Amino acid sequence: MVGKVKSISRIAKEVHISQSALSQQIQKLENHLGFNLLIRSNKGVELTEKGQIVFKYADHIVRTYTKMQSDLNSHESIIRIEGTYPIATYALPCTLYRMKKKFPKHKYELISNSSENIINNILNDICDIGFINGKPIAKNIQSLNIGSDKIILVAEQNTNIPKEIEMKDLLKYTLIMLNDRFEIRKTIELKLKEIGFSYNDLNIIFKLDSLEAIKSSISKGYGLAFLPYMSIKKELYTKQFKFIKIDGFNPINEVHLIHKNNQHFNNSLVDFVNYFANVGKEGFC
Repeated sequence: MVGKVKSISRIAKEVHISQSALSQQIQKLENHLGFNLLIRSNKGVELTEKGQIVFKYADHIVRTYTKMQSDLNSHESIIRIEGTYPIATYALPCTLYRMKKKFPKHKYELISNSSENIINNILNDICDIGFINGKPIAKNIQSLNIGSDKIILVAEQNTNIPKEIEMKDLLKYTLIMLNDRFEIRKTIELKLKEIGFSYNDLNIIFKLDSLEAIKSSISKGYGLAFLPYMSIKKELYTKQFKFIKIDGFNPINEVHLIHKNNQHFNNSLVDFVNYFANVGKEGFC
């Protein structure tokens, strides 16, 4: 938790212990493992490289333990679902509402995550169903292609930019990019390489890990951004943003529903997977 919020004092307050007590616990863990896990400064704390490794495994341990406790104490079957941020935020909540009306006895738990983490959590039985971008290459994963989502370039409605540009024209404009965990960078990088340019040639003023933060920045006219269509279709419809077409560049994210091979499926999981097998992308709102 400290690594996520980058503040010892804030976490100490949330868990109702003193800052010094929490600092001592972290120090004991560092001494036990033999590595410094945090870089401390007057601005807060940052995870070291070793700290990032510990954080990843600790997150798995905590979530596995929590799932075990839940399974032991619950008399009801809960479908644990993870999706990439755009899918979990903009597509699945409405879908789960529809499914709840169709299957009123089902219970769902939805978390957003990166595709890589979702695959690992499926393999480690931390979640039951995942929605990721692209087909997974991991063994023991069953995948169902349920559709795709476009990645489009958008700007504030009154931005002075043509409705259609070439890829090389991107170098003229200020860009706001999503954090690399959103898996958009690679597609842009490959297209730029085709025409003799590098990703580093782009004028990127900052990267953000929040779609809402990027949409806010676009609204204020700070720059253009590549975003999943499902995350900005409302802003396009209300004409807050405009779509900038790039000649010869039409990237898409394939959306795959994944689960573990040979997973024991109860009736609710069977209903869930069959629903998407039958309706595909139309299952999304």
